[in-house]
Amino acid sequence: MTAHFALIGLVASDMAASLAFYRRLGLVFPEGSEALPHAEAGLPGGSVLALDTEETVRSFRPGWHPPAAGGRVSLAFRCGAPAEVDALYADLVGAGYHGESAPWDAVWGQRYAIVLDPDGNGVDLFAPLPAAE
Repeated sequence: MTAHFALIGLVASDMAASLAFYRRLGLVFPEGSEALPHAEAGLPGGSVLALDTEETVRSFRPGWHPPAAGGRVSLAFRCGAPAEVDALYADLVGAGYHGESAPWDAVWGQRYAIVLDPDGNGVDLFAPLPAAE
């Protein structure tokens, strides 16, 4: 028997705020998920991003407490072109989300930016840069 990677689980301190953030990035969660303690969105390749409320996690992990700060998980979203990184970053920051690192051309050949989700988790936005001629 071989296990295979299937799910990324995040704990949301505010389910509605987290759903709004990830929906803005194009993930599809069922309508009405804001009122539920658990929500899932399918990811390319068949994996799932699951969000659980803090109360839900405490129900199956007695004594659990949320970390004092975010930043222990980082997710990355590939954009279609470098200009899309800039546009998506501007959209998210304009909507009130914290821009951790404004778009820049990274030495590894990508346009890159970082925004924090409502719980302080890093969400990287990237796209390959055109090959130097």
